[in-house]
Amino acid sequence: MTSSPSEALREEIRGLYLGLGERAYGLYEMTQLAHALQSAAHAEAQGLSSAMVMACLLHDVGHMVHDLGEAPAEAGIDDRHEELGADWVAERFPETVAAPIRLHVAAKRYLCSAAPGYLSTLSRDSLLSLVLQGGLMSADEQAAFLAQPHAEAAVALRRIDELAKDKHARPDPIEAFLDRHLTSALTQAA
Repeated sequence: MTSSPSEALREEIRGLYLGLGERAYGLYEMTQLAHALQSAAHAEAQGLSSAMVMACLLHDVGHMVHDLGEAPAEAGIDDRHEELGADWVAERFPETVAAPIRLHVAAKRYLCSAAPGYLSTLSRDSLLSLVLQGGLMSADEQAAFLAQPHAEAAVALRRIDELAKDKHARPDPIEAFLDRHLTSALTQAA
């Protein structure tokens, strides 16, 4: 019996996170999998679309598909995980999932520049990577960011990203998020 494309994708994502997802999440006392699950749980709790739940689940997949180690920012390396991850996701999902992932680092730069107090909420690892990722945005860069399709979704993803760093949280397993959102996310067009 052959599996459907969505079943094959479900197993690919599950396998990736149950394998490489055990890598450390930056400088935190948690794994990539734990951060991904917390991100998806926050998106679900906020009532976001299945495409956004999947974007939140997969937003840091780029950290797992490069060979730069577990904490490249600490070594002064911008791993460009948003590009790597978005490229990986774009081969499998519509733009409604891939675009917020591609823009979530720009969204961090935007929020640090435009949202009073946001910079002070960043974790040490996020501050280290902010410098490597281009630092604060100028007014022109902020306007250019906001003019992009999916900028609002990227800002929502980025706010969730910073919330999803609680080493004591116990969200649902990855299978539960995939069961609830994968099929819908595959059909949610831009």
